[in-house]
Amino acid sequence: MNQNQTDTSLFGRLRFVLVETSRAGNVGSVARAMKTMGFSDLVLVSPKCDNPLGDAEAVAFASGAGDVLASARIVGSIGEALEGCNFAAAVSARLREYSPPVWTPRAFSAHAAGQPELRPALVLGNERVGLPNGIVEQCNVLINIPANPAYSSLNLSQAAQVLAYEARLAAVGDGVDPRGVGFQGDAASLAQIEGMYAHLEEALVALGFLNANNPKKLMPRLKRLFSRTQLETEEVNILRGIAREIIKHAPPKDQA
Repeated sequence: MNQNQTDTSLFGRLRFVLVETSRAGNVGSVARAMKTMGFSDLVLVSPKCDNPLGDAEAVAFASGAGDVLASARIVGSIGEALEGCNFAAAVSARLREYSPPVWTPRAFSAHAAGQPELRPALVLGNERVGLPNGIVEQCNVLINIPANPAYSSLNLSQAAQVLAYEARLAAVGDGVDPRGVGFQGDAASLAQIEGMYAHLEEALVALGFLNANNPKKLMPRLKRLFSRTQLETEEVNILRGIAREIIKHAPPKDQA
């Protein structure tokens, strides 16, 4: 039993199946594409290359995903590769006259992520000839990656990377913090921010930059600027410290 079968997240449920892969380097590259997106269940069907899991090129191209490569399984048929799966998607750039419904990677990923009972598999074919019709017809859907119609050629690992990326997004969302990655302090309260504005206004008046009798729109514009930054408590304290120093060093009003 694959260790991921106890994991009900999409990361534990999704299997990548490579059929008759010709180059060991591509196996390693697919392992790397999978690991960067959090997936690890890899099965090879009758690979055409020798020692695809231990070949030096496979290990080099895996580049840190050696654990995915080492845990991959080699089987002799698509039936064995899909054991335990209840939904299979053939991946092909070539549309067939008689094929299962055609889905995009995003549609497949949303479907797979939204049904915890589903144990899906992505089936990718040989680098040169792709998947045989017999295997495509055994799958529930055919995935076609939208690409430039004038040149839609993706190599095996590129296709696997696109599929793994879409699956990850469906599983966890984009995970992007609009403030960026790194240290995140406590968000400043409204009272703290209002105190900062009052302190800053006092400093600008002391500096002669702001006319208290004719302030125009300066403070509302500064408030609009700072409202876009999602100020943290420490940042408010820094700005108030700057205001304090401005006030301390500002010339007396009768000398301004």
